[in-house]
Amino acid sequence: MPDTENGLARAEVQRQASILKTGALQAAIFNSANFSSIATDTKGVIQIFNVGAERMLGYASADVVNKITPADISDPLEMVSRARELSAELSTPITPGFEALVFKASRGIEDIYELSYIRKDGSRFPAVVSVTALRDAEDLLIGYLLIGTDNSARKQVEAEQKKLDQRLRDQQFYTRSLIESNVDALMTTDPSGILSDVNKQTEALTGCTRDELIGAPFKNYFTDPGRAAAAIKLVLNKNKVTNYELTARARDGKETVVSFNATTFYDRDRTLQGVFAAARDVTERKFLDQALQETNVELESAKFAAEQANLAKSDFLSSMSHELRSPLNAILGFAQLVESGTPKPTPSQKASIDQILQAGWYLLELINEILDLALIESGKLSLSQEAMSLTEVLADCEAMIEPQAHGNHIHLQFPVFACPCFVKADRTRVKQVFINLLSNAIKYNRVGGGVEVSCKQIGLRTRISFRDTGAGLAPDKLAQLFQPFNRLGQEGSAAEGTGIGLVVSKRLVELMGGEIGVQSTVGVGSVFWVELNTTAAPGLAACIQAPEPTASEPAPDGLPVRMVLCVEDNPANLMLVEQLIARRPDLRLLSARDGQRGVEIARSALPDVILMDINLPGVNGIQALKLLAREPATAGIPVIALSANAMPRDIEKGLEVGFFHYLTKPIKVDEFMAAIDAALQRHTATADATSGLAPRGTR
Repeated sequence: MPDTENGLARAEVQRQASILKTGALQAAIFNSANFSSIATDTKGVIQIFNVGAERMLGYASADVVNKITPADISDPLEMVSRARELSAELSTPITPGFEALVFKASRGIEDIYELSYIRKDGSRFPAVVSVTALRDAEDLLIGYLLIGTDNSARKQVEAEQKKLDQRLRDQQFYTRSLIESNVDALMTTDPSGILSDVNKQTEALTGCTRDELIGAPFKNYFTDPGRAAAAIKLVLNKNKVTNYELTARARDGKETVVSFNATTFYDRDRTLQGVFAAARDVTERKFLDQALQETNVELESAKFAAEQANLAKSDFLSSMSHELRSPLNAILGFAQLVESGTPKPTPSQKASIDQILQAGWYLLELINEILDLALIESGKLSLSQEAMSLTEVLADCEAMIEPQAHGNHIHLQFPVFACPCFVKADRTRVKQVFINLLSNAIKYNRVGGGVEVSCKQIGLRTRISFRDTGAGLAPDKLAQLFQPFNRLGQEGSAAEGTGIGLVVSKRLVELMGGEIGVQSTVGVGSVFWVELNTTAAPGLAACIQAPEPTASEPAPDGLPVRMVLCVEDNPANLMLVEQLIARRPDLRLLSARDGQRGVEIARSALPDVILMDINLPGVNGIQALKLLAREPATAGIPVIALSANAMPRDIEKGLEVGFFHYLTKPIKVDEFMAAIDAALQRHTATADATSGLAPRGTR
């Protein structure tokens, strides 16, 4: 018995220990802070409110036990909605409130639902609630247990996921919209060249539907399948292909030239997925390129023809200049000889000579204006723009134009500068423009009228105005003012003119970056103005100019006599040079009619100066110069070009090949004599330096 009793005692102890353990576990679970446990009686009044419920809802147990039901801490609107849904589900009317929370559980149906709990502070949170009916040992209903968990985190995750899903759908829609709205045919293929997606442009290009295209080989839709397949391989090898030309063929046979551009694409793990390609229709561009190429050929041909015509025009003008200047040289040269010869011409002869000279110099001016205009239009006019003094140029112009003004009884008024004024321009061309404007102001003025020149600053430019008191111009005449050869109805007047001077002036000013204009009032007069870019005064070194050579006085008897060789094929020109040289007792003249003979005479006579025409029969002047330069005996003799080739490029070329000076026909006597004196001085200095002897005596 004692053993039995002991055994029963031990069993009882173990049973009690198990009960205590189970009770401790149940208490621990019931009082867990991670979920709320709310127990009610059959009427719904809260009997137990655990720690988890206190933490979640903010109420103390004493605040709710035996005072309220779980319905009082639930969202009332959700309660109404739940009652409505349950009534429809179970086909029985259910009252909103606690009954709606426990109705299923009261009938033995497992019930888990979502609702919003309202905290003591009025805030709310989503909860998942599991409801269980509580029964005693006799299976009688004694209450309900509501276990709830905070569903905020899951709800937030679900909301974020929903937003993410929506963004993903939006992005997919946006991406698809971009693909479909693209003007190019877009497509993707797998690495083997099988189409995996296309846009509507690809459908239009091939004449096939999207379903028909996906899964088909890319190469099947081109006239050259091998070249198309090679394009995919090229992309896979190089990761990119641009402007690869293919010809697509549609189901109906239509062919379209496309520019194929493609690149490889990968997933997020950098695993190759295939090729993304764009095919742009360039059929029209190909036609345009071909048409443009043909047009370019035509343009090049037209440009070449224009250049040839321009060259022929320049050659013609140069030739015309020479042909006109040669006889004009004789006319003006002999007229000057007669005018200054001994005995002096009679008054009637003097009047005739004056007419010859006036007409000759006017003809020369006309030739120069035509050549200037042709040079400007051909773009071959070269300008030397630098800082130049308006004070000096206007002073030169006043001296040059004063005789014309005096002869026409016109009063001139030039500005007095308080300080020097400088503009950036070509001095020679500015003087040419000013003289033209002054000459016109005098020529078309009234007898006893006046011309006023003024200057003023306008921004970064200097405006030079030429005001006359002439008849003025009507608006319709002003519109025609700068047209070539248009004299505005003055053709029958006594005033000479060509209608070219203003055109040349306008284009010269514009080439120098300036502007020219006019304002005129009928019966009052006109104001022509020129605007040039103002600049700073040049440095001191730039202002120092070498003195121009002046003509030497004839040498008295007994001084050295120098030898001049003139190589000229025109008898009249040669006679003119002979008579000019005859006026100098210190000079003797030798002559030759062609270049070869001129070189021979130079070798034997060793003259001090050589006058050389350029256009000579056989050996021309430039070739003769080169022959003389090769021999030590003649290499040091100064050679002066005397030619009717008066184009600026002719003069530049002549000085470049080695002429000491370049004189253009018609000859100006003072300039001619000054050039000979300068050449003689150069030859004497060179000879003395070479031989180390005193100056040479008479030959």
